[in-house]
Order: sequence, then structure tokens, then C-alpha cells
Amino acid sequence: MSYLRTFLPWIVFAVIPSGSWQWGALAALLVSVALIAQQKQQGAGFDALVIECGSAVFFAALAAIAFADPHSGVHDYSAALSSGTLAVIAGVSLAAGRPFTLGIAKRTTPRELWTLKPFIRINTVITAVWTAAFAVTAVVLALLDHSGHAHSTPATLVQIAGFAVPMVFTVRYVAHAQAKAQAAGQVAR
Repeated sequence: MSYLRTFLPWIVFAVIPSGSWQWGALAALLVSVALIAQQKQQGAGFDALVIECGSAVFFAALAAIAFADPHSGVHDYSAALSSGTLAVIAGVSLAAGRPFTLGIAKRTTPRELWTLKPFIRINTVITAVWTAAFAVTAVVLALLDHSGHAHSTPATLVQIAGFAVPMVFTVRYVAHAQAKAQAAGQVAR
């Protein structure tokens, strides 16, 4: 659920028809701001809102461009730019040594585990997979956009895969890591 909430602005932008991209960008901006306000009110730190804050900045810029020139060439590449932006946000969080998934994982993980190397390593791996998925998605979408297939069924399928693959990986990898930790704990007894 945390990941769906985190990426809700991007989902909102993706489901609004591309002919109304300026309204999609504005709706995504409003959802980003609302999510940040809601999460801050519930006590979340900005480390748990890396994607949300980056989303707000991206959609503010995109909405400004879209309303200034609804026929801008940026429209055709908006899906690729979206995935590319997510790749940059996730990649910068990795480079800074603060993988964006750490903040999300802290919401459901006991505080005493937050500084342990396995917890940090697991989140580094998960963030790296999300970063790679976003980067590959951006490149494939840019190629589709360049070949005249922007906002097509194949582009939509690529976007869905760009979120579904790392999400499935995350669920499976966390389950594997938890099972491994439990087995190690049982052996140590």
C-alpha cells in the first residue's frame, strides 16, 4: 500500500487521457501536495517523502509547460520524462546513501532495525532495482515516442511494466530476506 500511495500522482497522471495532459499534470501536482501534507501531518519525515517531493516539483514544472503551451513537444515525451525523473530521484537517493525505499520501509519496520546493515542493504538493492526499472522504462518510452508511438498501447504496457516489475521484485525480495533472517534466527537458537 505504501508504494501505491507513493506513486499515486504518477498513476493519476497516467490515467488521465493524454489529450488533457495539462489537467493530468495539475491533478498529479495536487495529489502530490495533498500526499505530502497528509504524510507530514501523520508524522512522516522528508526521508519518507523523497518521491512525493520530487513528484511535486516535476508536476509543477510539467503543468506550467502544459498550460503555457498545450501543443508543446514536451507532451509527446511526457511519459519518458516521467520515468526519467523517477530514475533521477531514485538514483540521487542511492548516490546520497539514503535510498528512497528506506523511508517507506521505516513506516512498517521496528525502529531498532533501521540502522542495521542488512536493513540498509536490502533497501539499497530494492532502490537500485526501482532506479534501473525507471531508467529502462524511460529509454524504451523515449524510443517509442521518437518513433511516433507516444501515448500508444505499447507505451502504456511499458509504463505498467515499469512499475509492476520492481513492485513484484520488492515484495518477493523482502519476503526472501525475512525468511532468511528467520531461518538464521532459528539456527542461532
